Amino acid sequence: MAARKGTSVDRALMAGVILLTLGTALTHIYLGSFGLPLFVLNGLGYIGLVAALYLPLSLLSPYRGIVRWALIGYTALTIVLWFVLAFPTTLGYVNKVNEAALIALLLLEHRLSRR
Repeated sequence: MAARKGTSVDRALMAGVILLTLGTALTHIYLGSFGLPLFVLNGLGYIGLVAALYLPLSLLSPYRGIVRWALIGYTALTIVLWFVLAFPTTLGYVNKVNEAALIALLLLEHRLSRR
């Protein structure tokens, strides 16, 4: 069944994306509080992208698809850089699961929006 804008599926996906994005953003901002400013910037980037994706501004409407792909790429890059640069911690692994789920929801949202 195809999802249409405003359906309960759309709202559930949007809520999931927002919650997962805010979860990972807050994790990065928290880590930034230990003197790691790049983590703060990463968290703010997540917040900016999810705001651009869902804020009800007609100016942003034509760019929602591009913003969704930007958020997918941003999240994927964050995952890759963590494996390359970070010291593995439980919080890091939990956040990577969160980010993988975020990518999955964004891809599902994209797929449903094309029907």
